[in-house]
Amino acid sequence: MPADFDRRDFLRLAGVGAGVVFASGLAGCAARAGTPSTDFHFVQLSDSHWGFDGPAVNPEAKTTLKRAVAEVNALPLQPDFIVFTGDLTHTTDDPQERRRRLREFKAIVADLQVRDVHFLPGEHDASLDKGAAFQEFFGATHYSFDHRGVHFIALDNVSDPGARVGDEQLAWLAKDLATLDKDAPVVVLTHRPLFDLAPQWDWATRDGDQVVAQLMPHANVTVFYGHIHQEHHHETGHIAHHAATSLIFPLPAPGSQPQRTPIKWDAAQPFRGLGFRDVERHGAAEYAIAQHGVTGA
Repeated sequence: MPADFDRRDFLRLAGVGAGVVFASGLAGCAARAGTPSTDFHFVQLSDSHWGFDGPAVNPEAKTTLKRAVAEVNALPLQPDFIVFTGDLTHTTDDPQERRRRLREFKAIVADLQVRDVHFLPGEHDASLDKGAAFQEFFGATHYSFDHRGVHFIALDNVSDPGARVGDEQLAWLAKDLATLDKDAPVVVLTHRPLFDLAPQWDWATRDGDQVVAQLMPHANVTVFYGHIHQEHHHETGHIAHHAATSLIFPLPAPGSQPQRTPIKWDAAQPFRGLGFRDVERHGAAEYAIAQHGVTGA
């Protein structure tokens, strides 16, 4: 990204007229020691649920993922990388069908022009076989990587059917964080929220408080997650948590009704509430989130 490319340029190119923008302040955010701070942006897609069949909530279920791929490819400014934060496919009890859906999903997203793509599982992909099929197609369910001075951590809070990260992964996380300066910028990618958003709807991680406790000593942490099929912004102390919309159907606001039943398709407003987002790290101060809606074009 050019050095003179400012936030207004990004928001204009990101097509913000089709969505909303949220700026996540990270005061004092600094690069890892010895690494210069530079601007970049990435795209987050989540909850495509490939294999879902429910005409009442999305009669276009077989096309929305493909539309999203085409729309990401059409962005005026291509992202540095892309991340899918879980529920790539819709759940099935049949191991062969699960693999077929993962295979088809992988073939569809292979059309993305950006080749640096990171994948996380959702409970629909991984909870019935502890992530075995997911790993066959996409590798490890948790990992970390660095990009332009920011340390990214992908956490798995879905392979355990009890919605836990688990002791082994918590130990891995502690070791990973120990390599960082306390003021290093950290981005956590996960599927379920790490805080108790709506535990009665499975919108929580049972040991998420232990993850947050490990992150708290680090001054500049931001979490991006999926699972709840809508935008949601929350702060745990100085840690900002941002939920992404789905590519298949929206869900109601947390706790707004007894059941978390999907919002039905509205033919007058097709694809309402569906989309992906562009996330820009601007300088050393904030992340700007630009939401894109999936269109019927």
